[in-house]
Amino acid sequence: MSVVHKSATSLLAAAALVAALVGCASDGADNAGASDSSGGLSGEITVFAAASLKTTFTQLAGDFEAQHPGTTIVLSFAGSSDLGTQITAGAPADVFASADARNMAMLSSEGLVAGTPTDFATNTLEIVVPPSNPASISSLADMAKPGVKVVICAPQVPCGAATKTIEESAKTPLTPVSEESSVTDVLGKVTSGEADAGLVYVTDVLAAGTKVKGIPFPESGAAVNTYPIATIGNSKNKALANAFISAVTGSEGRKILSDSGFGTP
Repeated sequence: MSVVHKSATSLLAAAALVAALVGCASDGADNAGASDSSGGLSGEITVFAAASLKTTFTQLAGDFEAQHPGTTIVLSFAGSSDLGTQITAGAPADVFASADARNMAMLSSEGLVAGTPTDFATNTLEIVVPPSNPASISSLADMAKPGVKVVICAPQVPCGAATKTIEESAKTPLTPVSEESSVTDVLGKVTSGEADAGLVYVTDVLAAGTKVKGIPFPESGAAVNTYPIATIGNSKNKALANAFISAVTGSEGRKILSDSGFGTP
C-alpha cells in the first residue's frame, strides 16, 4: 500500500510540475507577444528638429507614442544652425532633423552622427503677408521697393541661406528691417503686423492658416531645401531613435509631411 501511495504522490507531483511549466510557457508567450507588439521599444529620446517641422513632428511624435506604449518623444524646435551648435556643445539630443544638408554635414564631419543621414523632405520659400496685404505685395520685386518693411531669416539659418540664393539668382536684393534666427520668428513678425512681408516656407504658410496670406513666386525654384534626419552618435537609446526615424521616413510619415506641404527628396 505504501508503494501505491508513493507512486500516486509521484504522479501528482509530476502533474503539478507539468502544469507549472505550461503556465510559465504561457506567460512567456504572452510576454513575448507584448514585446513584439511594441517592437521591444521603451524609454525616452529627445529630437532636435528645425522650426519648420513643428506641426508635422508634433503629430508624428504623438502617433508614435500611441503606437508604442512606454515610449516618450521629447521635441525641441529651433533654427537648424542653433540646434547644430547646441549638439556640438554637448546638448543631449538623440535625433537631429535639419532643414538643410549643410548643418547636418557639419555634425557628420565632427563624428557626431551615427550612420548616414536620410533625406526625408523638401521645402521651398513663399512670400507671406498679413491677410490685408497693406503694402500690396504680389511679387519678389515688390518686396524690394523702398518703404516696404521686409523680414527674412539670417544667412546662417537654412531659410536665410535659401533667401540669399534667391536674391542672387533673381538679382533682386532685399533690405530687411530685421533678420531672424528661425522661420517661425519671421512668421511671427508678419502675423503681429510688425512687417509688411517676409519669406518663409510653403509649409509655414499652410500651418498659419487664415492668420496670413501666402504668395507663391517663380524665383523660389532657385532654392529648394532638402531635409536630412539622423541619429546622434552618443544617443543612449539608439533603438528608439532609429525607430522614430523609420516612422518619419516611412509611408505614414511621408503622408503627414505631404499633407503639410513638404515635397519628397
